[in-house]
Amino acid sequence: MATFNKRGYKSPKEKDVKLDNNYIENVNVDEKDSATAKALETLDQTASRTEDFVAKNQKYILGFLTVVAVATVGYLLYQKFIAEPKEQEAAEELFVAQQNFQKAVDGDAKADSLYKLVLKGSEGKQGVVEIAEQYSGTASGNIANYYAGVAYLNTGKYAEAIASLEKFSSDDTMLSAFAKGAIGDAYSQKNQPKEALEYYLKAAESSKNDFTTPRYLLKAGKTSLSLGNKADALKYFTDVKDNYSDTPEGQGVDALIGLAQ
Repeated sequence: MATFNKRGYKSPKEKDVKLDNNYIENVNVDEKDSATAKALETLDQTASRTEDFVAKNQKYILGFLTVVAVATVGYLLYQKFIAEPKEQEAAEELFVAQQNFQKAVDGDAKADSLYKLVLKGSEGKQGVVEIAEQYSGTASGNIANYYAGVAYLNTGKYAEAIASLEKFSSDDTMLSAFAKGAIGDAYSQKNQPKEALEYYLKAAESSKNDFTTPRYLLKAGKTSLSLGNKADALKYFTDVKDNYSDTPEGQGVDALIGLAQ
């Protein structure tokens, strides 16, 4: 059966479908976006807690900052008006003793008298013993302990030498080695070879060089021989021969090696 459209007939239009902008169907939220949101929320909460803490403890925080500021200013003022002038005064007081010490070390014929002047003072200036005590904590006070120790050692006051040298400290490895070696010499003079050996080894090990190391290794070897420790003595003498052969100690060590074998 044939079908036909009636005249004037129009097929009905499809109804327009309006989308509700407030409705989103099947939206997938990215996990990264979710993590970011949580992180931001956490940061907000942390910031809020920090603000609350600062608000509640503002008085204590300001008090702490004030203490820090006062301490810093106090330290700077101390350095400027107390520490620095004290350093300068100590250096000026030490100058004459330092000159006498250098002359004595260089082998002046009046070395004994010079060492006594170093200890007691001269030309209206204090001796190193007083300087070390009065200017303790300064660089000059520290080096005064070294001068006193060496001066005591050379004037036969070995206990005093040890006491002064033990108060001395230095970042200069050579000077530190000399101080330890001088303590060893003082113990040796006191007939305490075990203590002397301990400090000779400390001196030898504190600075590896061609001047102090073979010197104190040789003394360690001789002290070991006096203690009857030939094996140790041989080790120290051999170290000198193998590693410091060009030094005066290295050139004369063969005879000592023979004694230790």
